[in-house]
Amino acid sequence: MTLASRWVVCTVWYMNTQQHGTTISAPADHVWQVFTDVERWPNWTRSVVRAAIVDGRTLDVGTAVRIKQPRMPELVWVVTELTVGRSWTWVATSPGIVTSATHVVEGIDAVTCRINQRIDHRGILAAVIGPLTASRTRRHLEQEAAGLKSQCELTWSDGAASA
Repeated sequence: MTLASRWVVCTVWYMNTQQHGTTISAPADHVWQVFTDVERWPNWTRSVVRAAIVDGRTLDVGTAVRIKQPRMPELVWVVTELTVGRSWTWVATSPGIVTSATHVVEGIDAVTCRINQRIDHRGILAAVIGPLTASRTRRHLEQEAAGLKSQCELTWSDGAASA
């Protein structure tokens, strides 16, 4: 098991962190395009039922995205950091807990990249909510990575074949 796929729990009592990553046989710019088209996530991952950009814009700092995941409350995620072509972080808040999710795309070579995802739960309820939802969060990270890998490799091979 790689470090990126292990569940990591911080020793700080009010913070719970999980991360997951995978290698994708497609160029980083293609993976970035698929990964940041968040409204299409329900088409390629079982971890998202609905996703809609609230204000109708593309993904950018300040963009709010409403996401519904299986067996989880619908949350509004607000993009707080964005490095185009490389990474973004968004944050969702609920009473007693702030959840941030970071998504990173790193090119390995011209036709291969690695994605990494990290979820941090912080706040007074993180010590309770994090462990209660840990297996579901881990499963959602794994489903998202597997779905993204499948979608990107399929659409890249289709695109490369027609080029």
